[in-house]
Order: sequence, then structure tokens, then C-alpha cells
Amino acid sequence: MAAVIAIGFSMQLAMGRSTFASPVRVHVHAILFMGWVAIYLVQNLLVATDRIDLHRRLGWLAAVWMIPMVVSGFLVAAIMVRNGNAPFFFQPLQFLIFDPMTISGFAGLTVAAILLRRRTEWHRRLHFCGMALLLAPAFGRLLPLPLFQPWAWEATFAACLLFPLVGIWADLRRSDRVHPAWWWGIGAMAAIFAMTQAITYSPIGTAIYAAVTRGTPGADISPLGFAPPPAGPLRTGRPHSAR
Repeated sequence: MAAVIAIGFSMQLAMGRSTFASPVRVHVHAILFMGWVAIYLVQNLLVATDRIDLHRRLGWLAAVWMIPMVVSGFLVAAIMVRNGNAPFFFQPLQFLIFDPMTISGFAGLTVAAILLRRRTEWHRRLHFCGMALLLAPAFGRLLPLPLFQPWAWEATFAACLLFPLVGIWADLRRSDRVHPAWWWGIGAMAAIFAMTQAITYSPIGTAIYAAVTRGTPGADISPLGFAPPPAGPLRTGRPHSAR
């Protein structure tokens, strides 16, 4: 999972689609989320090397680290939509809903994993499903999403499910049974998907979009329409005027 994220974002930089000239909030967002990837990877290495004492201490830092992640995720999504800067292969309203919903799902699964930290089999599987939800932006940079339009988000979500499905396969190979934590984790992911779709295509979603974008360039954009591809080079995290 760490490799998927590193490769996905590195490709953006190598192809000139990412730039360090992005606003400060984008850099803060990147540091918080890449920091979580580093924490998650280190936590797994600590368990593998039997450093459970350090694993537990770092776990409490991770719990605190998650709070600004959630705030940043909500904020960046809202600002992008307010600026009329949602990726052109996503519907702006769907982007406004699925980004916070995905982050909320990650946070919920992570909190559940922390509460069940003494039940190791549950703890690690719920953490794994929460981490899988964070892969959507990386898969969004690896997959040719313009070709998946109008199902671009659905395609990235399906890709995120691959890792828990591999976890189920590993359980079956190891013990011929599937641990129930996988069903709860995947069930939570499916619930996030269903709730996102239900809100997006309902009056509630329309009202949320109107409230968030009121008085901004985003208010002039069709909530469920698709913007045309940018005329110039694509630069992620920057206004359309800078493209």
C-alpha cells in the first residue's frame, strides 16, 4: 500500500502534473497524509521485529496525528470545490461528498482498531481496511481516470477493495476461514460507498453543495456536470486559471 501511494504521487511529479508551487494548505495536507503512511509502515515493521513497546507508544501519536488529517481532508476538498477546481473527470458534488466520506470511513475504522487494540486479529485487519480507503488518491493517479468517466470515482474505490480481498485470500490460505474483521471492514467500506452515492444524488447533496460554494466560483459550476479537460498542461492542486 505504501508503494502504491509513493508510485502514484511520484508519477504525478515526474510527468509534470504536480508542482511545489501549490498553496501551503496542499503541502500541509501532503505532509499529514504521507506522514500517516510512514507511521503505518513503521508500525508494521515494529510488530514484525517484536518491538511491541514502541509500537504501542507510536500508536498514541498516530491517534493524535489522525485529527488534523481529518480536518485537512475536509478543508482541502471544500476549497477545491469552492474554487471550481475539482478534477474534471469527477462530478464536483460527488467529489465534495466522497472525499470527506472516505476520510471519515478511514477515521472510523482506525478508531475501531484502536479500541480493539488488545484483540490483535481485529486490530490489524480494521487498520488495514482503514488504510486501504486512503489509497483512492494514489489509484486516481495511476489509473487513466478520464477513460473511466463517468465512473472514475467508482473505479478508484473498486481498486481500494483489492487489498482487503487479498487479505481474505491470505486468511483462507492460512486457516481455511475468513476472520470476521474482514467482513466488518469491507462492510464499512461498502457503507461509505453507498452513503456517498445516496447523498450525492439527493436533495441533501445539492443543498450541501450550494451551502459550501455560495458566493464562490464553484457556485457557477453544475454540481453533477463534468468540466471539459484543461486546455493546457494539467497541474494538480492549482486553480484552473493557473493551468
